[in-house]
Order: sequence, then structure tokens, then C-alpha cells
Amino acid sequence: MSASASESEAEESPDLVCQLDNVQGMVDAFTTVRWKRHQDAVVELSEHGVVLIVEETGCLQAKVYLQRELFVRYEFKGHGRPRFGVSLGLFVDCLNTFSVPGKSSVIEIQYPGPDMQLLVKSVDSLESCIYAEIRTRIPDTVSWDYNFEPAGSTPISFTVKSAALKEAIDDLEWPGSSIQISLQPNPPTVTFRGEGHGDLQIDFTYYVNTDLMAAFQCDRQVSYRYKYKFLRATTSNIPSTVIKENRGSKLTIGRGGLLKVQHLVSVARPTTSHPRIDSAGYQQPSRIAYIEFFVKPEEDEDTTYD
Repeated sequence: MSASASESEAEESPDLVCQLDNVQGMVDAFTTVRWKRHQDAVVELSEHGVVLIVEETGCLQAKVYLQRELFVRYEFKGHGRPRFGVSLGLFVDCLNTFSVPGKSSVIEIQYPGPDMQLLVKSVDSLESCIYAEIRTRIPDTVSWDYNFEPAGSTPISFTVKSAALKEAIDDLEWPGSSIQISLQPNPPTVTFRGEGHGDLQIDFTYYVNTDLMAAFQCDRQVSYRYKYKFLRATTSNIPSTVIKENRGSKLTIGRGGLLKVQHLVSVARPTTSHPRIDSAGYQQPSRIAYIEFFVKPEEDEDTTYD
């Protein structure tokens, strides 16, 4: 083969070809960050895996990390970290057509196609093949670059059962309201407080409910307010598998009140039996998609959130 032919083939080869044996796991992970019907996402590719990013109004950002170890095949030939934009709803709906309940379906994802499409096809059947093309676009610039830094020498964080966190935030709904999250070290307590026509307060006490709250770190009293609609987006679409497996979610408050909410979604094959889960509700990392939300706190003098 001539050198020019080799160079031409290298230029035409896709940035990524990968295969995944649990489509439903990917659907669950992406659905977790889908808080609106019409929502755009930016997908970033690298030798380490795939990252999907969504955000809203510079106040809320979410990322789904799919490490290369989750894929049964992962061939990355791109330069740097290629990015493309895609409709999140369309992507999730497309993946759903490949998912069969109770069955491990293997799909292949390729980017880019001849016209910069995202190509998806089934590869686990010799008798039939499902094939889809998703139009991509030039990605929007991420409007804010979070720099999550610890608020002090001791990280301010707690880990609570995902089901309890979701229930608490759902119960605190007041139209157009804010939610105050407060932590105090003695007694070690996390308080969620919502105000509207009335007020409602939910307390999680670490020593009393050790099964409910698996971990707590706080060396001083802190309190920040967050817009309810942004806080609710962090839990509104937690997959039922996370609830059923009684897994934990970790919340950390960084410098300036920036809130980080972390969930873990299983991408293990349906046939995998009893994966190991530690005391904090965290599963072994090899078959886990990492979900991170970043929520900016409210500022009293700022009216842009109204």
C-alpha cells in the first residue's frame, strides 16, 4: 500500500468505534441527566472513554462518564478530544429501540459517519440488524467552566440513599421556591428546608439513621440556597435500578457553595449476579457509569434566576 493511500485511509477512519453489551445501562445513565423534553448535549470522545455534557442557563451542569472499560470493544483513533452536539432525547429514544428487557443486546457505535452522523447498529444477531443514523451538529461552547474546589481543609459532604434523597427533594416542592441545604457537625445533621405558602424541613441525622446516611464529613456549619427546579433536576430521573439496589448518592459542597451531586448507574450485563456493593452503596467501578451534577447556589442580589 502506498504512503498516500495509507494517509487517506487514516483520514477517513472514524474517531471512535465501540461496542457495548448493555444498552439499557447506557439509556439509564443518559436518562438521569435528561430533565427536559427538548435538550441538547455535547459528547466528548477520548482514549479514556465517552463523556456526555448537558447544562442550563449557566446554573446547572451534568456529566455522564462512560469509561472505556465499560465497553467490550473500544477503538479510538481521533486526535485530541473530538466533540459533537446531539439531541439528547433523540439519542436516548434511538438507544431504546436497541434495548430488549431481560436480554443483553450488543450494539456498535461509530463516529463520525460519511456525513458526520453518529452511527448505531446491532451486532449480536446473524439473522437481523437494526441500524440507525443520528444527525450531529457543531457543539455549542460550554457556557461555564466549573472549577470545583474544596471549601476548606475538610471536604463538606454526605452520602445518603438515593431513594431517600429523591423523596426528600420531591416532598420539598414549592412553585418557584428555593431549597436551603444546611450542614452542622454537632450533632452531625443535614437539613433540607423549603419555603412557599408554608415551610417544610427534612433532617437527616448521621448517628441516628446510619443505614439511611452512609457517610458524613463536616467540620463547621454551612448553609446555601439553591433554586428548586435545578436541585430537583439532579434526582428527578434517577433510574429504578438505582432505587431497587438501594445505592447511595454523594453530595459535596465546594468553595462558594457550588453543589456537586454524584450518582452511580450500573452498566453491567443483565446476567451479572449480585455485584459487590460497599457500605456507602457504591458498586465496583468496572461496570459503573459515573453521573455528576453541578448546581450553583443562589445569590440574593442576583435576579437572573427568577
